[in-house]
Amino acid sequence: MNRVYTNIGIITFPISEAGLIPLRQLASILYPIINRLYLVTGNDGLKIEANEKTYVTGITYRAGSNSLSKIARFSIAQVRISYKVIQISNKVNALFFFIGGPSMLIPIITSKLLRKKTVLVLAGSDYKSSKAQNRFLSLAIKIMTEIYLALSDKIIAYSSNIIKDEKLQRYLYKILVAHRHFIDFDKFKMRQQLNDRDNLVGYIGRLSEEKGTLNFVKAIPDTLRGKNDANFLIVGDGHLDGHLRYSIEEYLSEHNLNGKVKLTGWILHDNLPNYLHELKLVVLPSYTEGLPNIMLEAMACGTPVLATPVGAMPDFIKDGETGFIMENNSPECIANNVLRALSHPGLQQIANNGRALVEKEFTYEKAVEGYREILNKL
Repeated sequence: MNRVYTNIGIITFPISEAGLIPLRQLASILYPIINRLYLVTGNDGLKIEANEKTYVTGITYRAGSNSLSKIARFSIAQVRISYKVIQISNKVNALFFFIGGPSMLIPIITSKLLRKKTVLVLAGSDYKSSKAQNRFLSLAIKIMTEIYLALSDKIIAYSSNIIKDEKLQRYLYKILVAHRHFIDFDKFKMRQQLNDRDNLVGYIGRLSEEKGTLNFVKAIPDTLRGKNDANFLIVGDGHLDGHLRYSIEEYLSEHNLNGKVKLTGWILHDNLPNYLHELKLVVLPSYTEGLPNIMLEAMACGTPVLATPVGAMPDFIKDGETGFIMENNSPECIANNVLRALSHPGLQQIANNGRALVEKEFTYEKAVEGYREILNKL
């Protein structure tokens, strides 16, 4: 049976440019197995390419400049999203809550009141993300997350390690495991062997606290003491006020590292393979993750990945086999593991193994089949 549900709704909190890729991936996976997709999103998410199967609606959202206005705008956004949910409710069989997590508590309550099949697609941990920024905010998000998880009919996790990492064992009865990731292997492919690359170490992603970006920057001096021919590339930009970029630039200047580190700012996704083919190692020092695209894209390009053991990353990176896992994301730990990886005698074989893994596990066909099984189980 190819078609499982007639119509599916995907609900996200208004997203940034970085959220477009995962949203497009999930939509494209669902297209072959549903009749129509109703997408409620906002901001850059409204730019998603629509086709005859897609109805796109949403809201615009800008965070307030102070605490009171932030709370007011956040609450109003939830109410407006809930209204959109009500508008499409009689046209869908199930609602998938995707990007935004506890930020959509009111919409998910609305979904339950409408007696719609309510499905959460878990990426990273909003609680851990907020904990890296603000202790009081993290407590509020933790409470909302517990309600959010309890209300759901089903929870989709990208891998088994996410269940353990997020301590979701009590919800095992309603957790389904599937990912929405697939790689364009014509674009992301190995062009250059590692021996032909310089010792260039890179971070690629959003410049934010939960990604551990500043920890990576602070690891650079210790790394250079162990390998003075190393250079560093930081690809990405900050969100909201971009304050972390200012902190990074200040640190590099204070430690005379500008000659060793290049900051590119945000780049087009189509240009990403060009950067990955220059790197000998990609570092993902995150506090929380789901299953990051950049990890898979780097592995597809034959670039080894060094990552923290969070989210789905340990399910696919086996230390010394398909990549490298570090104990934590402290600057000292990052530096020691970067040196370990760069000096590993089997680095090229590890790169080859990583490439073989993603070629096997992350095809479009496999992603579609995973979601076909998910919809059947609903």
